[in-house]
Amino acid sequence: MNVKSRHHLRSDEVDAIESALSDELGVELDADSFEKVEFEDSDWDVVLVDGEPHVLYVDEDPFLTVQGANVYPPQQHVVTVDAGAVSFVSDGADVMRPGITEADPDIEAGDLVVINEESHGKFLAIGRAKTGGDDMVGDSGKVVESIHHVGDDLFEFSV
Repeated sequence: MNVKSRHHLRSDEVDAIESALSDELGVELDADSFEKVEFEDSDWDVVLVDGEPHVLYVDEDPFLTVQGANVYPPQQHVVTVDAGAVSFVSDGADVMRPGITEADPDIEAGDLVVINEESHGKFLAIGRAKTGGDDMVGDSGKVVESIHHVGDDLFEFSV
């Protein structure tokens, strides 16, 4: 991923990110610097929080990256998967009902969610819910579309 531009964010842009993450995920960012990075060869727009890629924009909305979720663990919009789903989710597969052990009941179809594994509590992926949280645990069907996951280009990006 080649960096096209990199610039510090204005305080109103930082406030918007902090408010969105607080409202959506129950996360309070504790940081001194925020820089937006745009790439030549990718659609990702990323915000470096104290130099680390912890926030990305998905359809103009700020959300945590996998790295960001592991540093600032979300309290809301979390979908937890069992050990059998970990390798699939880590490879970028969409999340299927049988692998889900728990989901935030406040999730609505279309919401951005973070995928957590139940054994160690690590976050593996970011995705978009295809159904509500109260309908995610079950026997069959795809319920979260993967957007960003462990091992993808964004995860491997470093400054």
